[in-house]
Amino acid sequence: MTNTTIRSNEMELMHEDLARAQMSARLGEAQQQRRGHQLARARRISRKAEQAAQQARLALARAL
Repeated sequence: MTNTTIRSNEMELMHEDLARAQMSARLGEAQQQRRGHQLARARRISRKAEQAAQQARLALARAL
């Protein structure tokens, strides 16, 4: 193998490593964004449940 071929292969490997690193970073960002959405959704559901429980308590208090 010539020196040029070796350097060409090294450059190709460097580009592949960079592409893998970028893909990994994007995947991490996507997962973090999903966790954020799930957390926001869980908070909304929790608030709705608390409101429903409060309304049920008020209805029960009125009935007594």
